[in-house]
Amino acid sequence: MTYRGTMQDNGEDDGVAAQRLGCRVAHDGHPKILTFVIPAFNMKSYLPRCVDSITAVGGADVEAIIVDDGSNDGTARLADALAHNAHGPTSVRVIHQQNKGHGGAVNTGIAAARGQYIKVVDADDWVDYDALVRLLGVLRAQRAQGSDVRKDIRYKESCEAEHQSLSPVDMIVTNYVYDKVNKRRKHIVNFRRVMRPGVRLGWDDLKHFGIAQYLIMHALTFRTEVLREARTRLPEHTFYVDFLYAYQPLPWVKSLMYLDVPLYHYFIGREGQSVQTDVMIRRVDQLVRVNRLMSQATPGKGSVPTGLYRYMIHFLSINSVVASVFLILSRRPTNYRIKRELWHNLSVDSPVNARSVRRQLPSRAINLPGSVGRAIIRAGYRVAEHVIGFN
Repeated sequence: MTYRGTMQDNGEDDGVAAQRLGCRVAHDGHPKILTFVIPAFNMKSYLPRCVDSITAVGGADVEAIIVDDGSNDGTARLADALAHNAHGPTSVRVIHQQNKGHGGAVNTGIAAARGQYIKVVDADDWVDYDALVRLLGVLRAQRAQGSDVRKDIRYKESCEAEHQSLSPVDMIVTNYVYDKVNKRRKHIVNFRRVMRPGVRLGWDDLKHFGIAQYLIMHALTFRTEVLREARTRLPEHTFYVDFLYAYQPLPWVKSLMYLDVPLYHYFIGREGQSVQTDVMIRRVDQLVRVNRLMSQATPGKGSVPTGLYRYMIHFLSINSVVASVFLILSRRPTNYRIKRELWHNLSVDSPVNARSVRRQLPSRAINLPGSVGRAIIRAGYRVAEHVIGFN
């Protein structure tokens, strides 16, 4: 594994002030508040747009880490050039590694991140200028506020409640945009009916999510220490691990904030993309694998806040339904058997959680019996794809 970029890691200790703020000092002397991790495998045509969208706003307290995951199309050379020629104060680093898949690239980025927060942006996607300005403004204000509390000599254990209310939130939720090829009307996913924007929230402050609404990776910015405390490590050489990234760390998230801005542009519809319908059918075994890992990561009822448990069951239900849909779309009898095993394994992992998942309306719908039930599922998928354009 090799590192290149505008800065090199020389192993120096972090500064005391940065440790107090939860940031790590980079070797340009600036604590980093936000790290963008950009997994990149053969993304030469798209990578400049992604990096430029970050550096156009950025700042000395922002870094982008391009993880070149064994590319063979010129991405590696381009990434080095983007780091070397980066304009403005934003740090751009490149890590070259043998191919480990999307999960392995994200793992590498998390390990190398110096920012107080981490945002994963796939190399063919990009971030919105105005929304990033808003996010950075909130992160910087939050850091300054938390720093003032920590430096106050009157701060005692009796002020712990106030400290918790002013300390950095564990996760920030933003909107994302389905930016589909050749589709003029963009579908923006927001969470206005679930979360009050701009305030510190706990899980029990959230309202119910819509029947097909959930927090995907593109909506989330995690506090870096949350991912490290949760020991988040995604499986290598596996597709669709973004589901797991948006799920496994959640029990370690105690506070969150929603910003009602369309930060992330999710570019879909290019040839060979992993979310194309035919590709997902071919790789449905990997959807099933990720679903099992999510099931095993689900906490027991009563072990986490009620709002968090309710949401994780909701998300697990949706993920189980997604995997089941593509098993049905394959029209292969062997995959119908795998679908039955998927739902059985939920009970193997936790009978209580499995019952909670099966009570969800999508779970009941996906298990309509026989060929008629499968035909209804196929028709419903075609309608949803046409209306929303998510694949």
